[in-house]
Amino acid sequence: MASPSNFPVRSGLSVDRIQVPHFPDGEGASDFRAFHDLGVAHQLELWGSTDRCATFAESVTFWQGNEYEERQVYLARVDGVVAGSGTLTLPLSENTTTAGMDVLVDAAFRRRGLGTMILEVLERAARERGRTSFDGYCEEPIEPVLAGEALLEAKSGTGGVPLAAASTQFAVRHGYSLEQVETSSLLSLPVDETHLAGLEAVASQRAAGYSVIGWQDRCPDKLVDAFAKLKSLMSTEVPIAGLGWEGEDWDAARVRREEFTWQASGIDPIVAVARHDGTGELAAYTVLTHRSALPAVVNQEDTLVAPSHRGHNLGMLIKVANLRRAERHWPEATSVMTWNANENRHMLAINIALGFKPSGFEGEWQKRLG
Repeated sequence: MASPSNFPVRSGLSVDRIQVPHFPDGEGASDFRAFHDLGVAHQLELWGSTDRCATFAESVTFWQGNEYEERQVYLARVDGVVAGSGTLTLPLSENTTTAGMDVLVDAAFRRRGLGTMILEVLERAARERGRTSFDGYCEEPIEPVLAGEALLEAKSGTGGVPLAAASTQFAVRHGYSLEQVETSSLLSLPVDETHLAGLEAVASQRAAGYSVIGWQDRCPDKLVDAFAKLKSLMSTEVPIAGLGWEGEDWDAARVRREEFTWQASGIDPIVAVARHDGTGELAAYTVLTHRSALPAVVNQEDTLVAPSHRGHNLGMLIKVANLRRAERHWPEATSVMTWNANENRHMLAINIALGFKPSGFEGEWQKRLG
């Protein structure tokens, strides 16, 4: 258990590291509840719903961290009143010179420099741990982009974020550069079966020699090593623009850790995998997750086709299979939410063909010291 560290900022203002409880009603739950509620309020302000929120149980489990990533949570107070929050993530296995940070200020306390104070605390803590590259993410609804507002272009050369957005101005003012933009998209459920069948028929013709298999909750023991190999590729074979991240090393233990975390968080995953019939090699995978506490929304997690198996429409094949399974397992769900880097044209094309519609974007920012 980490001891909270206090950072007095000026008279009446403070930014304090708080304890993450070991379970939802455990020690430290009151402060952590304030942190969680602040995030929920922000999501309601930004999107008008809690569809993109983590549940409280999910948040507790995630921010405890694990052997692969340390995670710290901070609360900002003005005269004892919670006014903002900050989070710091510190990778422990790979990317050990990087730190992820997020700053949130309650609407009633904005434009007072509190966000800058929170960021200073996070950056100081990251530097003390030897981190020299700081990452941050800011999500916004799609409407300003569709309305043609002036954009700050990403260094990747694909996509941009509204120049006038408060998140853009904050990031630029503090020395962060926009490396990449991701588009978030929504697919309404259920998907017309005739449409899915047509996409599947075309994909199946090009995917001759491959079979689709799947599981729910836990990867079969006989497949977990091969699945871990695919998970490692996910960190190296997707567009990362100039972010410069190292690949992640996945093994069976890391797969089981993720599965345990999902189970403890109330998250139900389903996985579809394409297997090469001739060799038995796992060639592609896709994951959907669902939370019974937020039953209307399904989240599209990873989708990857191994480089040596591309060109066979495996991405479409496994996505169609998993969407059908999602509709059977979670009949109360009304939409699927996904995110794709703007330069990932192939995966975006698959999602567009399935019927996904853009709903928002996420700016991926980075600041490098020295």
